[in-house]
Amino acid sequence: MTSLQIVGRRSSHFTRIARLFAEELGVSYEIAPIYDMTAQDAAIYANNPALKLPILRVGDDVVFGTENICRALADRAQKSTAVVWPEQLRSNVSRNAQELVWHCMNSQVQIVFGTVVCKLPGDNLYFDKARLGFAGALAWLDAHVSEALHALPAARQLSLFEASLFCMIEHLHFRKTLPVEQYSNLEAFRQSYATRLSAQRTAYEFDVPPGG
Repeated sequence: MTSLQIVGRRSSHFTRIARLFAEELGVSYEIAPIYDMTAQDAAIYANNPALKLPILRVGDDVVFGTENICRALADRAQKSTAVVWPEQLRSNVSRNAQELVWHCMNSQVQIVFGTVVCKLPGDNLYFDKARLGFAGALAWLDAHVSEALHALPAARQLSLFEASLFCMIEHLHFRKTLPVEQYSNLEAFRQSYATRLSAQRTAYEFDVPPGG
């Protein structure tokens, strides 16, 4: 047992970003799975009152949210790693790209949770608009990803933008919410980033409850 836990799901792109950072930064951790996302008890979410994942738990201390967890992991890292955070993005295209990555990730949660988990009608305007905005954001990212990547500082080993972009695109292969193969620039980035050891160690899978 390690003292550091990432409470979340191996099938979650938000959780995967945190896991990828831990792998890149050389921080030992264990996964504490949340098996049922319909659960409404905050204790299941490491007492996150928002009932959201992931959560970083170190003893009695908890950190809520993917970006906060990544920063906390960087603080705990024993090795020095050049990390680029969102506030270091200096071009509008990079800032917009990060915003649209978060939008895509939230949209996919909205669609999957609504139509797959809650089994709500997928043709509702709520989901139609989510899919339309999701597709529009993907098209924009595909058209601008090269410029956004080029604008990142050259002397970097890790960036939240690249990690989140990779996890988002990979999740579209894992949870086929929208077709992604048509976005050739995003696919090229995904395939390149997938060669990193951290990506290979954090592949998506569904957590199976004990005895399940």
